[in-house]
Formats: sequence, structure tokens, C-alpha cells
Amino acid sequence: MRLITQELLDDLLAKAAASPRLRVQYNFHELEDPVQRMLNAIAPGSYVTPHKHENPDKVELIAPLVGKAAMFQYDDAGEITEMHIMSPDDAVRGVDIPARTYHNFVALTPCVVLEIIQGPYRAETHKKFAPFAPLEGSGECGAYLARLEAYIREHSGKN
Repeated sequence: MRLITQELLDDLLAKAAASPRLRVQYNFHELEDPVQRMLNAIAPGSYVTPHKHENPDKVELIAPLVGKAAMFQYDDAGEITEMHIMSPDDAVRGVDIPARTYHNFVALTPCVVLEIIQGPYRAETHKKFAPFAPLEGSGECGAYLARLEAYIREHSGKN
């Protein structure tokens, strides 16, 4: 058995804070495995491009083990259709995301999320990035992330 310990979570949070992307992934799976299981540590300010999993269709489960994040769902035009604040201490402890659903999340505090998604992993088909949002690394990411953070403040009562 491989254990998820506080020491592992703390190590991942430290690595995420020091990473240029402000996030780091820890895989429990091999790329060929039929089920992908990983921890993603993410610090506030990291931008995750909205995406969906289709062709092949894959469902995904995301649950924070540490910290707090806002999960977004979008329609095909890029309008936010749902937003949920999730943490181990709040009413929403995680989300199960259907295939063909645009989504992303924003770290509100340093967090580590458990992600489970169908495999095997193929880079060319794993994610379909949303045409309505900038790709990670582009010059528009900061403004898009700021828009999401403003939406969170407006719709969750948090400043």
C-alpha cells in the first residue's frame, strides 16, 4: 500500500509553492493504467485552463484533502453554469465531473486534491481545452484568472 500522509501533503504543498506553475502532481498510477490516480497540489495564483474529457469520454472525481478550492463548470459558450467551493471542512467535499463537461478549479488556499480519472493517459486525447479561455502560459491567463476570482468573491460572499 502507498500511504497519503501529512508529510507527503506538506511536501507537495511546499513544492507547489516553489514551482513556476504554482502546482505539482504526484501520480500513484502508471500512464497505461486503466484508472489514473493522483494528488495535485496547487497554490493560489495557479491557472488551470478550462477543459473537458471527451473522445474518449472520461469521468473525473476531484476531492480536496487539504485546503479550499472553487470548482467551475461551463457551457460550450464559456458561461459559468456552476461554481462550488469545496474543502474537507465544508459542505462540498468533492465533485464527480461527467464526461464532455468543461471545468477547472481555482485554489483559494494552498490545497491538495485527489483526482481520479479513467485511463490510460494519452497526451493527444486526454484533454480538450476550451476555445473560450486562454491556454496556460499565454498573456491572457492573469486577466482570466482575475475574472474567476472576482466571480468567486461575488457568488460566495468571500472577499
